[in-house]
Amino acid sequence: MLFGLDGVEIGLIIVFLTLFASILSGFPVAFAIGGAGVISFGIIAALDSAGYLIHQAIDTSSEAYAALRASGVPDSAISIFRYPDLPRMATESIFPAGDWETALTRNVGFITNRINERVIAGQSIETLLAVLMFVLMGIVLERSKIANDLLTTMARVFGPLPGGLAVSIVVVGAFLAASTGIVGATVVTMGLLALPTMLRNNYSPELATGVIAASGTPGQIIPPSIVIVLLGTLAGDLYSTAQETRATEAGCSDALTFLGEPAVVSVGTLFQAALVPGILLAGLYAAYAFGYAMLNPSKAPAVEMGAANGEPVTRGEAFTWLLGVPVLLIVGTMILSQMNVVGSQSTQVDSFSDAGQVASLRTNVGPECQASMIALHGQEAWDAAVEEQRVIDEAGGVQASERLTPEQMEAARTSLIANAAPIGTGIAILAVMAGLVLAMARGVSPSAEPRPLLIGMGGILLGLVVDWLLIKPTTSAGLTVILMLLPWAITLYGCAIAMKRLAGNELLRVVFPPLVLIVAVLGSILGGITNPTPAAALGAAGAIMLAAYRKLGDENRSPRIILLSTLAVIVMILIGINFDLRINTESVSVESWIAFVFAYAAYLYALFGLLFSCWVLFRSGVLTPAVRETAKVTSMVFTILIASQLLNLVVISFGGEHYIQQFLKSFDDVRTVFLIVMLVLFVLGFVLDFLEIIYIVVPIVGPVIYGAHFDPKWVTIMIAVNLQTSFLTPPFGFALFYLRGVAPKEVTTGHIYRGVIPFVLIQVVGLALLASFPSIVTFVPALLN
Repeated sequence: MLFGLDGVEIGLIIVFLTLFASILSGFPVAFAIGGAGVISFGIIAALDSAGYLIHQAIDTSSEAYAALRASGVPDSAISIFRYPDLPRMATESIFPAGDWETALTRNVGFITNRINERVIAGQSIETLLAVLMFVLMGIVLERSKIANDLLTTMARVFGPLPGGLAVSIVVVGAFLAASTGIVGATVVTMGLLALPTMLRNNYSPELATGVIAASGTPGQIIPPSIVIVLLGTLAGDLYSTAQETRATEAGCSDALTFLGEPAVVSVGTLFQAALVPGILLAGLYAAYAFGYAMLNPSKAPAVEMGAANGEPVTRGEAFTWLLGVPVLLIVGTMILSQMNVVGSQSTQVDSFSDAGQVASLRTNVGPECQASMIALHGQEAWDAAVEEQRVIDEAGGVQASERLTPEQMEAARTSLIANAAPIGTGIAILAVMAGLVLAMARGVSPSAEPRPLLIGMGGILLGLVVDWLLIKPTTSAGLTVILMLLPWAITLYGCAIAMKRLAGNELLRVVFPPLVLIVAVLGSILGGITNPTPAAALGAAGAIMLAAYRKLGDENRSPRIILLSTLAVIVMILIGINFDLRINTESVSVESWIAFVFAYAAYLYALFGLLFSCWVLFRSGVLTPAVRETAKVTSMVFTILIASQLLNLVVISFGGEHYIQQFLKSFDDVRTVFLIVMLVLFVLGFVLDFLEIIYIVVPIVGPVIYGAHFDPKWVTIMIAVNLQTSFLTPPFGFALFYLRGVAPKEVTTGHIYRGVIPFVLIQVVGLALLASFPSIVTFVPALLN
């Protein structure tokens, strides 16, 4: 044995040393990873052929091994780490097939299959396409100087407060994180824009550099996060496979039987889980900045940056119109929905009856599976499931779904009509949105003539009355539009005046457009309306149109085409929701044809607006570098994905992955295993980018941590926050190098290191909070689902 080490251990050391040497060599990291795989395999194969790599495996033919198996210990639980006294036998090759040539042949075949499954034609390719469009969205917003406007406006809002500039940087950093998801881009942008301003206003270099470096890292976790997308594509496969293995070891047929629920986790669910932790960390950053300023006012002074709104607004007016009325509208609508005043008016009836209720757990299992399920869920949950199954059996078993007769369908439709709410959900939502616009317009400009806003409010009330008295669940969509034309016209008149007043407020003019884009992207994902890929396409198109709108404003040209295109998108969505646009059926009504024509016209105009926006950005020199940078980042991601698969297969080929997993499984407490994994990821985060960690390390340790009893959403978010922490930690945190590259000469590396230490501690506190209270992660998914 070479140096007294097992051959597999030497192989792992060679792989990791080769990987680090390749990354530090200066070659592009994507090619360095693939090269590390090829070089390390060649070194390991040469040493193995020379007989230097001797593997000490457990002797499965020994009496001690047989006695251990007879005692009920499964093969998967027997390892040299848990049972070091078992007899061993030495093998001359660390490769399971006995020679490296066979391992190489298998690797070539495996890498082809993996590229096909995970990159070209696999289920995850659709989700990975979201990375491209999220990157394009972020780069376009960055290059259109929207970040500059956000920072200037937020500085005017928070600047008069102690530490206000630092708080404004945290707020803008969260905005950019939600729009770009790229840590380097956010840190560099904030460093160029904010750091000189803070230093000129006598801010401590430590606080200034620390808050800027920390403000970029929420991009790791605040949705839509590229890290969450990439982690999610792996987490879903790792969790389902690991739980199937766990169920088999527990004596159950599948994970659904053992867990009582499908072993599934999606990127959309992870976005929901990441929302509160991301906001929590940003809130902790802002709280520290404000607290530091209160204790050290000379190092974080209040700075008057000029008013964000030229018209003075009293505290009572602001409270009434900007807080009280909006809360009243939203809460009032929720209360009315609980009273069935607002609700669905759909008369659609399924042609099949609902299937009968099943027990919370499957009880028709063997003794071994039953014992495992009781250990997992508890005796009380098992007894409850047994009782539920008994009641179902006495009622004749689970009622199967059956096709309804025409009479049954008509009776069900009659019941829906009789119990329908008098005000439809769609009209109520439109009324609330219009009411919010009118209220905010009154709040930002209280001295202006209120009559147009009152007229708009009258249109809202008239629309609700018309819906209550004249529109029934059986009323056609076309007739509904005709009946609502007058109320909508009156409402639109008031809203048009309101939007002009809102546009006069600098804060709303700068913050509202990107906020609407972020809400549209995240809302469609978090609300379950669509998956991340279409939402990313919406975000990319919206970012292009928003950047073109700003560019036309800088050139003093009318942005009317873009505004009308945005209106066309809204019209298209509303028509699609309310009308049946299927024109390829046997019988199509005149109403559907008219709706289809209007929807198609809106689609064509929206497409024209998008192409016009692309032309505006191309002509102004924004689109070409943005597309080029997007291609670079996306190519790097996919190249690293392919190269990491090669490196993973090298580790698998000589048993390295199995060795690491056996070591982790040797601990009785899975919490200890998870803590070890988190520490390893934290240390690796000093020298490896998050892409390398996700694609190289997580697939190796994932089967162990995702195969435990932990919630997969919590595990994934903990990994993401951990990687976020390593971005800040001296001396190798990537965010520190990004900031060092753009910081002025008077800011030293020592300033940056000292400045980020409090934020690293905040990150550790955040990790501790998530570890102690997992509901912070699971609350939103449970609420939305």
